[in-house]
Amino acid sequence: MTRFLLLVLLLLQTVLAWASKPMPDWIATPDSVGLHYQSLTLTTPDHVQLAAWLVAPVPGAPDQHTTMVVAGNDWGNMSYSLYQARALATAGYRVLLFDYRGFGHSAAFTINPNQLYYPEFATDLGTALAEARRQSPRQRVGIIGFSMGTILGAKVAATTRCDFLVTDSYVADPQALVAYYQRVRPERPVILPADAATYARVAPRVSCPWLLIAGTEDQAAPLVDSLATAHAARHKQRREVLPVPCGHLGAMEKLTKKKFGDGYVQAVSRFLAGKSAAAKG
Repeated sequence: MTRFLLLVLLLLQTVLAWASKPMPDWIATPDSVGLHYQSLTLTTPDHVQLAAWLVAPVPGAPDQHTTMVVAGNDWGNMSYSLYQARALATAGYRVLLFDYRGFGHSAAFTINPNQLYYPEFATDLGTALAEARRQSPRQRVGIIGFSMGTILGAKVAATTRCDFLVTDSYVADPQALVAYYQRVRPERPVILPADAATYARVAPRVSCPWLLIAGTEDQAAPLVDSLATAHAARHKQRREVLPVPCGHLGAMEKLTKKKFGDGYVQAVSRFLAGKSAAAKG
């Protein structure tokens, strides 16, 4: 059953990308996949309540003294990120999952299913990051973002103290993404919020170490965009691109060795240790 659920989630990641579809019901909780956790309620600066789970490192794993805040995709809710969380917790990371407003058990919020993201979601992520730092003030605290979550992760990392940023399938150019979907899926347009017009100013302001994991076959968030973002780094801005032979959001599955996502998390750990994310050979 667990393996079947994992396969379903991986398929949905590919099929439903760029279709804002918040789900009100959790498909599972962390304990159902063997994780210890705390349920939290976060309150944003604009007084919106968010549901969150703080997942502990798996017992016996080497403590990384690091909290990963997961900026999830544009569909489902935080329960759809449980297998990513388990891969991270198995390697010794503390993981904070949360539901954006309008998703899961967080406060209601009207969402147009054709809109790529809402600026309010960045407020939600910033609130989760602040809570992770409050919970673990002496640890590294950073963001790992997936697809739509990479936009939010970059926005928050550019304006808030963030010890690192990991992006999987980074959206560097929202307007180009909209144009791409107008070509391949004209029956369902993708629209952008007004602040997307200034999004190009975000990446240069991200000063923390940044690992960009990119699929070589990803047409929606092309590898070349991640490469350009890394190459534009200024002095003391540490950025690395990890190309993976896969499509959109396929890297964690592709880099699996024995357990789901183990090779992926090893690459992230190498980067956070100051080494190249790419394994030798």
